[in-house]
Amino acid sequence: MIYYITGGTRSGKSNYAQKLALGLCHNPVYLATARKWDADFEDRIKRHQQDRDESWENIEEEKHPSKLVLKGRVIVLDCVTLWLTNFFSDTKYNIDETLSSMKAEIDELAIIEATWIIISNEIGMGMHADTEVGRKFADLQGWINQHLAAKADKAIFMVSGIPLNLK
Repeated sequence: MIYYITGGTRSGKSNYAQKLALGLCHNPVYLATARKWDADFEDRIKRHQQDRDESWENIEEEKHPSKLVLKGRVIVLDCVTLWLTNFFSDTKYNIDETLSSMKAEIDELAIIEATWIIISNEIGMGMHADTEVGRKFADLQGWINQHLAAKADKAIFMVSGIPLNLK
């Protein structure tokens, strides 16, 4: 089962995903994809960790969550945007290689017998990036979001903390 949750910055995606996970089981996994790029990002990670109590199992995996043993678990994967950033950065901003690698990893996740709650961002709804790499990334994010939405059993769009069921 794949739940795909998307929306803008601070739209309530993580809070909704965490409540959904706790409604499905008592010991969900929080799978963080963030790299610790700088001190500010480390502070963001700590704030996210403080949002969860001891019932959560926290796992960090930057690129290959399909390699983890998660069969039968309820997993909140937060988030696709940071996960995609890791691939994009490691391929030196190669769109085709990044797209191929991400799609392959998503396809591997989809065959694992688990409940996936996957959080992403709708970055293409805001302003256009003023750099070439930023525009490439926005395109990649849109294509990956479409791939995830097609694979998902349920798709939810968050607006101002309100979930809108898309699928």
